[in-house]
Amino acid sequence: MELAGKAALITGGTSGIGAATALELAQGGADIVIVGRQATEGAARIQQAVRALGRRCELVLADVTDAAACERCVQQAVQMLERLDILVHAAGGPCNGNIMEVAPEAWHDAFAVHVDAAFYLCRAAIPHLRKQSEGAIILISSVAALRGVPNAIAYGTVKGAVLEFMRDLARDLAGDNIRVNCVAPGIIRTPFHAAMTPEAKRNNIENRIPLHREGKPEDVAQAIRMLVCNDFITGESITIDGGMTSRVP
Repeated sequence: MELAGKAALITGGTSGIGAATALELAQGGADIVIVGRQATEGAARIQQAVRALGRRCELVLADVTDAAACERCVQQAVQMLERLDILVHAAGGPCNGNIMEVAPEAWHDAFAVHVDAAFYLCRAAIPHLRKQSEGAIILISSVAALRGVPNAIAYGTVKGAVLEFMRDLARDLAGDNIRVNCVAPGIIRTPFHAAMTPEAKRNNIENRIPLHREGKPEDVAQAIRMLVCNDFITGESITIDGGMTSRVP
């Protein structure tokens, strides 16, 4: 897929991986709609940065845990940009605790933002992608879906569900030339890890990550751009973790 002139909808696009992806795709010539819950300073900065590249960047305010809001996001994006070629679902958040600690409400909330939102967004977006005779859907999984992680049962479970959703959806949509892929980030320095203690950060860098550094949102965004543009990759997940899941414990 050539990015020039394409239209991308990016949930969670006001910060972190979503924001970096907005810039990355705009650098290739795509126009962008970012989705966030609030009109934050971060959202304004991303809009300004994308527009400085000569591309459009519009903001839609929505809570993607709501099915109707997912439908509205897609419809507004199409109205604003007059087409839709790319969907990136980067909205999400942590859910810590073991099975005895995670409240049922938190368990359901984790599914709502990571899995249910992907279902509703894709259902709304697919008819518009089909109109272009090609399309790309990118979902965000995690290394927590690839290995057992202590005190992260809800998060690891939903990210594993995202992986299987991606594989099955890729098979369903292959005949429409709509490609569906995932990235599985490791420890990426975003607001997601804002609560990480200095001791945990030091342990990650010294002992857990073979490259001995944290990742940046731009590292993930570059992989997302590759998956959007490469016309012969579908149903795959790329791990971006500095070698963390390759190591023997």
